[in-house]
Amino acid sequence: MSRVSGSTLLFFGLAAVAMTLLILSSAGQLAPAEGLAMRAARPFLLAFNGIGRQMSNVFTTARDLASLRARTQQLQTQVDTLTIENQQLQELQNENARLRELLRFRQLNPTYDFKGGQVIARVLSPGPSNYLSTIAIDLGAEHGIQPGMPVVTEAGLVGRIHKVGPASSTVLLLTDPSSGIQALLRLKRQVGVVMGRAGALPTMDFIPQGEKVSVGDVAITSGLGGAFPKNIVIGQVVEVHQRDYEMFQSATLRPSVNLDRLEFVLVITNFKPMPGQPDDPESVG
Repeated sequence: MSRVSGSTLLFFGLAAVAMTLLILSSAGQLAPAEGLAMRAARPFLLAFNGIGRQMSNVFTTARDLASLRARTQQLQTQVDTLTIENQQLQELQNENARLRELLRFRQLNPTYDFKGGQVIARVLSPGPSNYLSTIAIDLGAEHGIQPGMPVVTEAGLVGRIHKVGPASSTVLLLTDPSSGIQALLRLKRQVGVVMGRAGALPTMDFIPQGEKVSVGDVAITSGLGGAFPKNIVIGQVVEVHQRDYEMFQSATLRPSVNLDRLEFVLVITNFKPMPGQPDDPESVG
């Protein structure tokens, strides 16, 4: 007869115990033991239940955080887009304001014909004396632009056309050392010549001695010499230089136009320099 293995005996033994317990439970004989077991196991069940809730809360929180991060990123993208759009709108409003000022200037000066142009470059190019300080604009010969034409903004004088290409031109600024403009002071009508200076504010030179020059007075084009129209604002006196032993006095001017931030200009197209007035910027206008 073959020997029965230990694992087989264990299996039948456990089966017998399980059957016995099942019969006793059905008969209600195990109720006291079951109650005692439940009371003993209750703290463990409560602990496991709490751990389960905490784990569920952790997973829920992680899911909510991921959703919150995604929403935050979406809102940040919208904020960035709105910020850019707001800046673009502000720039358009500023540009419209500048154009309205130019239009108003044209309406207040019906004697002249103007061509409106945009500054496209600031140029430093070799010239007869050091460097010519110029800007480039998007108007040229095909727009009727010619050398010598005055260039202005609503705030005052910028300079004059220096060189002309087919679709663009360079403007010699009034601050260039080779620029000279016949001018007068508005308050007491003293005459002089506004000269540019490299790296400094322009000066109004050759003002006769004995004339009272006041800080704050405004220099305008005199029209003498025929290189510029009359009564275009050039700048304001910020300092007076007077010595009794000199033949003339001078004044430092702050240009009325911010030449470092030019964006739009007007070219006076129906003003031609007087015959005998060369277009060479070395000449005094």
